[in-house]
Amino acid sequence: MNIYQQTLSLSERRRGFHIITNEVENALPEIRGMKAGICQVFIQHTSASLTINENADPTVRVDFEMFFNKTVRENDPDYEHDYEGSDDMPAHLKAALLGSSVTIPIRNGRLALGTWQGIYLCEHRNRGGQRRLIVTAWGV
Repeated sequence: MNIYQQTLSLSERRRGFHIITNEVENALPEIRGMKAGICQVFIQHTSASLTINENADPTVRVDFEMFFNKTVRENDPDYEHDYEGSDDMPAHLKAALLGSSVTIPIRNGRLALGTWQGIYLCEHRNRGGQRRLIVTAWGV
């Protein structure tokens, strides 16, 4: 079994849901040589998250943003953690709901995502800055 790991720095993106599948695949070209394995992608931040969902229709990502903004509202007077602005605590809550990692099987040198699946960077801050991911793959 081989194990590969790489840090991937993503450029700053606007708030919303962004497909990053190609960037993840390009971060570890060693995946192309694997017959079978696992790839884990982990984000090293508490106000952004990762998930896997629809990769074709961009309105899905728009609806994700709308849903999370309705579900976890900004400017809630009950939030105590608001040092970095009105989007700060909601960003932490959204990240907790979605999670900090995704795990994808590797099959015949490719991430074994479904036909309509892509990896999303879920940016929950208005100005989240650059985001850092750890991409780890192991297999044969």
